[in-house]
Amino acid sequence: MELGRRSLTNAELMAILIGSGSPDESAVSLCRRILSGANNSLDNIAKLEVKELCRYKGIGEAKAISIMAALELGRRRRESEPESKPLLNSSRRVYDYFRFTMQDLEHEEFWVLYLNTACKLQDKQLIGRGGNDFTPVDVRFILKFALQNTASSIILMHNHPSGTLKASQADKQLTKQIVSATALLDISVSDHLIFTNNSYYSFRDEGLL
Repeated sequence: MELGRRSLTNAELMAILIGSGSPDESAVSLCRRILSGANNSLDNIAKLEVKELCRYKGIGEAKAISIMAALELGRRRRESEPESKPLLNSSRRVYDYFRFTMQDLEHEEFWVLYLNTACKLQDKQLIGRGGNDFTPVDVRFILKFALQNTASSIILMHNHPSGTLKASQADKQLTKQIVSATALLDISVSDHLIFTNNSYYSFRDEGLL
């Protein structure tokens, strides 16, 4: 906890897994011996079976399985693909990415997408939930998450349960308020989308941003 996990040796990390050694040997010393027997290769240890690990005094089945499970998790991590961040550089891309979240809602929701300089998604946050035609939005929360994500730009989104594909005066006023607030932080509002079940309205595409 004091020095961080990356400061530990392989033997010390393995010792944490097994918890204890034997009456004659510490957990760290035991793990050094296991590593030595495998030419100090974690890959070689990962190939061992439970019975082979249990040949070392102080290693029972439970400890052997703990070591095998940890190494298997490491293998699966290496083979897994990191989750890609979607590129959201057009209103259509945003709509396709988020439409199922907004679909079939009987109340309004106001969401914000936080993007990096490459227009890739960093985070998404539900800012407000309301009734059929009104959603309370606290601009301070929008700014808070923007700073936490070091966002370069944001995309505003809300739905119209009524199916109306038109920005109301309240929608326009709120957008101007958010644009002014984020400008102080050098963060741009890339777009504001209004979702219905079957389509969308983009402030950017309509020349309102």
